[in-house]
Amino acid sequence: MAHYGSKELAQSFRTVRKNTLEAARDIPQDKYDFRPTPDCRSVEKLLAHIALSYRFQHRVHAVEKLSSMVGFDFPAMMSELGAKEAEPRTKSQVIAMLEDEGEIWATFLDGVSDEFLAETVSFPPEFSQPPKSRLEMILSVKEHEMHHRGQVMLVQRMLGIVPHLTREREARMAQTREAEAS
Repeated sequence: MAHYGSKELAQSFRTVRKNTLEAARDIPQDKYDFRPTPDCRSVEKLLAHIALSYRFQHRVHAVEKLSSMVGFDFPAMMSELGAKEAEPRTKSQVIAMLEDEGEIWATFLDGVSDEFLAETVSFPPEFSQPPKSRLEMILSVKEHEMHHRGQVMLVQRMLGIVPHLTREREARMAQTREAEAS
């Protein structure tokens, strides 16, 4: 099996972010305030959440380089992120934020060592969970983005937009059928 390290982490995150950006670009500005239900985030707020949520892991691993989460002020971090997400933005501002914030995270990933990824981070006893490797924690950023991009793609369908990944797959399938028919 090939080695999976920082270069692969950075590349896979950039691929995920590229697909999120395509989805964000496909939704018209006048639909950025669309909410599937009143208690859901709008398109704008969902994309802002995607753009900014890496900051938790960035603070833990890049800024503070914590080996223990004991004493970490989760409520303050969540409040800070919530306030930042709540700021109003245009479509172009959201897209710029997705690009800029994504590249901050990808650049960090690109430079970490295998030894760093193997380090473990422990949690307070009230969390009732064993220590996790930095790699596992860092991968959660991509998993979280893919979860929310699935929501964005469902919103696209609700707005009558076929997601770009579906369009691309359908085009490949059509080419295959044409080639087989020739």
